[in-house]
Amino acid sequence: MTRGRPIVRGLLRALSATVVLLTLYFMAPLDRMDGVPVAVSLVVALLLLLGVSMWQLHAITRAAAPVVRAVEALAVTAPLFLLLFSATYFVLARDDAASFSTPRLTRIDALYFTVTVFATVGFGDISATSQVARGLVTAQMVLDLLVLGLGIRVIVAAVQRGRQYPRPAPDASQADRS
Repeated sequence: MTRGRPIVRGLLRALSATVVLLTLYFMAPLDRMDGVPVAVSLVVALLLLLGVSMWQLHAITRAAAPVVRAVEALAVTAPLFLLLFSATYFVLARDDAASFSTPRLTRIDALYFTVTVFATVGFGDISATSQVARGLVTAQMVLDLLVLGLGIRVIVAAVQRGRQYPRPAPDASQADRS
């Protein structure tokens, strides 16, 4: 088996995961979440993110190619993190039109706002105006720093651990399956 094959497969899986997550974001019935408190949906979303992240870390430590698996993990957890906040902003804007400077955020608006906050660009064309929205944006900014700092450090540690994990030598029949 060539060395590039797992890398190409890993990149294709990462791209596929991102496409699936974006599709789910745009297809999810977020406009029907009336009556569900925004805080409850955000807590559930963050618990989902935590579960996915823990599963990804476990997969990295057990992978035959932990670096490739780490790239896949980042390609799932980073978009999931951003899309969960984007969905929360979308729901919040539908619940209270005064939450943002743009009266009714579309899904694209919410995603755009989330990415500008994450990238610390903050163009100012959309801004949080209500106390709830400002609190949520502040929470995202703090979590952004944690994801960038602590998250990457944990993934690097998982890769290092995965490289130390003993694996049986693959025989010829297993080499073609990876």
